[in-house]
Amino acid sequence: MEKIDPGRPEYVYVQVANAIERKISSGQLRAGARLPGELDLAEQYGVAAGTIRRALVELRERGLVVTLPAKGTYVTQTPPADKDGE
Repeated sequence: MEKIDPGRPEYVYVQVANAIERKISSGQLRAGARLPGELDLAEQYGVAAGTIRRALVELRERGLVVTLPAKGTYVTQTPPADKDGE
């Protein structure tokens, strides 16, 4: 599990979103995969449920996941491996 560091000069929700995006990019989470629930993710990453909710909003804005009410959050696509030379 990737370490989330609240002392880093980056919002914690962005760190979580980036960690999940890396799992998607690496193929660890494939298109169609269901993410664990918010409370499970909060426990996995050692953050508050509100932080997870904000991270999921970020991932939705990036077009990587979709949330279906009463169903869960699912990976929609795998991002390109190389984004602008990163």
